[in-house]
Amino acid sequence: MSHILIQGGTVVNADRAFRADVLTQDGQIIAVGENLQAPSGATVVDAGGQYVMPGGIDPHTHMQLPFMGTVTMDDFFTGTAAGLAGGTTSIIDFVIPNPQQSLIEAYQIWREWAKKSASDYSFHMAITWWDESVRRDMGTLVQQEGINSFKHFMAYKNAIMCDDETLVNSFKRAVELGAMPTVHAENGELVFLLQKEVAAMGISGPEGHPLSRPPTVEGEAANRAIAIAEVLNVPIYVVHVSCIEAAEAIARARARGQRVYGEVLAGHLVVDDSVYRHPDFATAAAHVMSPPFRPKGHQEALWRGLQSGNLHTTATDHCTFCAAQKAAGKDDFSKIPNGCGGVEERLAVIWDAGVNTGRLTPSEFVAITSANTAKLFNIYPQKGCVAVGADADLVVWDPAGTKTLSAKTQHSKGDFNIFEGRTVRGIPSHTVSQGELVFIQGDLRAKTGAGRYIKRPAFGPNFAANRLRAETLEPVAVIR
Repeated sequence: MSHILIQGGTVVNADRAFRADVLTQDGQIIAVGENLQAPSGATVVDAGGQYVMPGGIDPHTHMQLPFMGTVTMDDFFTGTAAGLAGGTTSIIDFVIPNPQQSLIEAYQIWREWAKKSASDYSFHMAITWWDESVRRDMGTLVQQEGINSFKHFMAYKNAIMCDDETLVNSFKRAVELGAMPTVHAENGELVFLLQKEVAAMGISGPEGHPLSRPPTVEGEAANRAIAIAEVLNVPIYVVHVSCIEAAEAIARARARGQRVYGEVLAGHLVVDDSVYRHPDFATAAAHVMSPPFRPKGHQEALWRGLQSGNLHTTATDHCTFCAAQKAAGKDDFSKIPNGCGGVEERLAVIWDAGVNTGRLTPSEFVAITSANTAKLFNIYPQKGCVAVGADADLVVWDPAGTKTLSAKTQHSKGDFNIFEGRTVRGIPSHTVSQGELVFIQGDLRAKTGAGRYIKRPAFGPNFAANRLRAETLEPVAVIR
């Protein structure tokens, strides 16, 4: 039996913070309390002056993703290893079938790729087309494979975009299965049109990217998806909310009692659209992702959304492409592969920009980086809290530790860091994954294949109707 005793720290959960030691055994937390004694042979971690928090859960990553004619730099090992170095102990990635491809076939491909994962992982399933086989496969995935969320791209016309008919059919099926629809909210028809209009103005560089995807395009799609969800009485989760318009759409819906949840990317909280006007093509192109980075005024709205509880989770959309891959769009911004990194930096960036500024309390930080994701996707309290019986996925957090973020020192295989040169205060000193110390004071000890696939059960029969519990983000009854 392997034990780890974390002594002298302050345990921080989403509901409270308190002084306590934490004892783990064989991958689980077995005791939380003061003055715990170390069993014979236990590894002891001195957490004096530090916080002990549940490991981060990143609900939005793309490891080894085939996209726009290439494949992301980070595979499931390098990406999850980078996450562990930053205190993230679980990811929820995306299976994205090609149009007309069987959902089950795509799922099996992604499961095979993910076998090398260094940390625990789970999957959302993207719905990229519709017929009776998709409806059937959704049932198999929920009931047998533990997938309880389905992603819908409202952008990327002529590729993976969902039309309204597909949205309606899929949302309706999600209600029947007790699964959560999620949406990438951008009006793909408008983006397609605006890309042509921007190009016709003679703009071919990365500065054309945000011009072709203005905030209104995101706001319209968010409003439309929320309206469809309201009619069908299904909860909805809006990924990478980047602008005032989408944040306000969510807030309005929640104010009238609708179950709508919002996710924010660490990058959108601190990086603004000036990056697209950088004179160096490679630097500007490295920031091309969708939705794009916005003018600074939108950042404050996102922070307010997190503070008020109208936005719930933080993620990265980790999707790394190198300069050579981004160069595919050298003469046409619409051909630059969309994606940025961040799985390693998310916790430190949000702590530094959120907790150190007074925008967030430590408990609110835990809520938006771990606990809320675990609750919304039905793996709480297995994940997302420091409590007896929970998985021993922990981060010991040094609030006084500092680090300057850089591509030169990151563990991700990408060759660029969107937080380049940013010095953060508050970094992990130790990361524990499945009861094993995998990161110790800068020493990363990630192991290929150590990660487990985590099934997420369907929500129970009150899923669509139970509004009150959802507002407090308490897990509803589950079918196991």
